[in-house]
Amino acid sequence: MAANDPKSTVMPLQQAFELAMRHHQAGRLSEAEQLYRQVLAHQPNNADARHLLGVIAYQTGHNDLAVGLIRQAIALRPSHAAAYFNLGIALQAKGQFDDAIDAYRQAITRKPDYAEAHNNLGNVLRDKRQVDKAIAAYRRAIELNPNYAEARSNLGNALRNKGQLDEAIAAYQRAIALKPNYAEAHNNLGNALKDKGQLDEAISAYRRAIALKPDYAEAHNNLGNALRDKGQLDEAITTCSQAIVLKPNDAEANYNLSLLLLLRGDFQQGWERYQWRSRCANFLSLRRNFTQPQWDGSALETRTLLLHTEQGFGDAVQFIRYLPLVVQRGGKIIIECQAALQRLFRTMSGKCQIVAKGESLPAFDLYCPLLSLPLVFGTTLENIPQTVPYLHTDVQEAKRWQDRVNEHSPGLKVGLVWAGNSTHKNDRNRSMKLSSLALLGQVSGVHFFSLQKGEAAAQARTPPAGLELVDWTDELKDFADTAALIANLDLVITVDTAVAHLAGAMGKRVWTLLPFIPDWRWMLGREDSPWYPTMRLFRQGIRGDWDGVIKRVVHALSLWIKNHA
Repeated sequence: MAANDPKSTVMPLQQAFELAMRHHQAGRLSEAEQLYRQVLAHQPNNADARHLLGVIAYQTGHNDLAVGLIRQAIALRPSHAAAYFNLGIALQAKGQFDDAIDAYRQAITRKPDYAEAHNNLGNVLRDKRQVDKAIAAYRRAIELNPNYAEARSNLGNALRNKGQLDEAIAAYQRAIALKPNYAEAHNNLGNALKDKGQLDEAISAYRRAIALKPDYAEAHNNLGNALRDKGQLDEAITTCSQAIVLKPNDAEANYNLSLLLLLRGDFQQGWERYQWRSRCANFLSLRRNFTQPQWDGSALETRTLLLHTEQGFGDAVQFIRYLPLVVQRGGKIIIECQAALQRLFRTMSGKCQIVAKGESLPAFDLYCPLLSLPLVFGTTLENIPQTVPYLHTDVQEAKRWQDRVNEHSPGLKVGLVWAGNSTHKNDRNRSMKLSSLALLGQVSGVHFFSLQKGEAAAQARTPPAGLELVDWTDELKDFADTAALIANLDLVITVDTAVAHLAGAMGKRVWTLLPFIPDWRWMLGREDSPWYPTMRLFRQGIRGDWDGVIKRVVHALSLWIKNHA
């Protein structure tokens, strides 16, 4: 065969392609890439070589190049289901979820029994929070391949997102039965068991995941969280620290370690690591992509600073206390907060401009989240700004409530809150039902007033026998209204909600009821709060034991009545 005969290169190129695939499958990506390019130099329309070169680009972190190469392969062969599948993977890595969904669906159109494409479609739908559609995709993948352990584990994740914990646990267990050494499924099982409060079983699942995969940083982190919930703080800190050793830039592990340090009162290290929160998955929707720099605490002089809330109402109320310290740095200050806090914050804002979230922001030079102010000001247990009240109520609004509240005199006037926002990740532990407060009705000389908002407010219509409860909460449209009512009460008894912070910020006497392992700000082993001088903490001595807490509250309330008789 003549040297210039084009057929003379066919066999060597085929051999080169086959060798490239062997290198690729063995993980020798550089050698595979070189051979794929050699093939394309002679056969630029070789869709398979172009597609697999794109796969290598994705595997080496070059997602833009990967998308371009795979799209070229699809243009050469529109029926190429695997190319559409891998295009979806690269697009998903780029965060282009809608395009990834389209790519996976194109793969399925060309190959309806493509179980892996159905599974990956479920993953991106779950990323888009379209959980029901994700579940349908996973179920289709499993229908096509009943032994598909990964799809069963992913189905468990989606069911857990919906709160269907028993079904999720069953899915994980089936995945493990199919693939006993599947470390990720053991870790996911641990998460669902932890959500159910089965901490010992969750810890066992995490330990099994780590035994199978010792460098599994996520499992170490999750184990640390479960140990925290068991009250084993030192071991939890060690375990989370190990997760960070394995994966230093793991935002979740750094953030969780910060919560452990703050819970223990180690503010110096805790505030530093707390800044990782903005990179965690649960905070992505809260992240602000400002082009201006974040304030470091330096003098503002003529510059304008935006202070913005970032988490719940309680966090905003707690950390707006730093405003006077910020004002001392000069400059102009804009406060962006939830609309329900706008009127309340005006009571301490002075000349600051207050903007409700969703409104257009005025021009500013620097920004700072409220929860980064403790780091800015080097907050320790000794120097927490704790002067109260720092939030006030409008005198006229408080007076409007006065006569109505006084109709229930004589007697102690006590506000009640028994539940927080049901979407809070720890709500199952921090909230209770109104019926759990039934013993309070045995204390004579007390008038109770509901301060409960949200779904749980409906329980006030049918209070437990003996607990007479006045409910005017339909008239409380924002936190300024709630503050005006609280101003006329003697005491607020509340679970860990925004009302606890509001009463504390107003300098009102407030008794806060806490789960066995509380949120970091309440720390451990103390009945007072360094954040609120007028607050008393009532803690569960045993996980889930609200009865013991309420009995202690009844005793304290009875003593107060007796001492003020």
